[in-house]
Amino acid sequence: MQHTQNLVHGAGLGLRRSFLEEAINAPLQNVSFYEVAPENWMTIGGKLGKQFRQMTERDAFICHGLSLSIGSTDPLDEDFVRNLKSFMQQHQIKFYSEHLSYCSHQGHLYDLMPIPFTAEAVQHVAKRIRRVQDILEQKIAIENVSYYAAPGQEMSEIDFFNAVIAEADCDVLIDINNIYVNSVNHQYDAEQFLQAIPAERISYAHIAGHYVEAEDFLVDTHGAEVIDPVWQLLGKAYQLYGVFPTLLERDFNIPSVAELQREVSTIQTIQNAWQSHHEQLSA
Repeated sequence: MQHTQNLVHGAGLGLRRSFLEEAINAPLQNVSFYEVAPENWMTIGGKLGKQFRQMTERDAFICHGLSLSIGSTDPLDEDFVRNLKSFMQQHQIKFYSEHLSYCSHQGHLYDLMPIPFTAEAVQHVAKRIRRVQDILEQKIAIENVSYYAAPGQEMSEIDFFNAVIAEADCDVLIDINNIYVNSVNHQYDAEQFLQAIPAERISYAHIAGHYVEAEDFLVDTHGAEVIDPVWQLLGKAYQLYGVFPTLLERDFNIPSVAELQREVSTIQTIQNAWQSHHEQLSA
């Protein structure tokens, strides 16, 4: 079963409808790949569907799911996974990632809820991930999520995350902002968390901005610029593991394309600096 590593490279951007036309008319020079939520595009026809097809024929794409609800006790939506497989084949989409969370319980909850950090949950979630991988016939990447409460906690977040990844034999989407947000909200060391990630499974990373509710309470909104400590944590990740593909997420307060490109360029600058550093070390 193929791993998700090395299928995209460089710096990416989450594609949003607000700048779709602009991106079609003039390719965004510093964007190496795009990411979309498949739920937002799988059933789209007409003009938007044609525009999306134009983009996927020209650029590298990956899918980042919102609704699979991998941690739910509801039955796994296998029809969705099969439709996703067809959609990915139709658009030559490289791979699929999802959140280590759930968003349904006898109906949709419209939010990403934390899975209890328990041994029982590890087995339950890993089994569902393996089933998704069997249907898609490829590895998927699972993302560490931000959370604001940890009910029924038997183990730490990183131990739970790593146990699920190992048991499911899947890849990792490492969200740098979520590590930072959780480290502030739950008072742990972000770099220690980073050092415990299984390096050989990292497929790509997300970076985003957040909202400061209070000094000790951050909310993961993807609605602001990335802050310096999060950029520094990305550099730390490259220092530890080498440079991997990294994508800018922006879901709210979406600024101009020029502003988004500036942040994508920052990713590239940090990538290039660490690439040069690693090359010098191995020379």
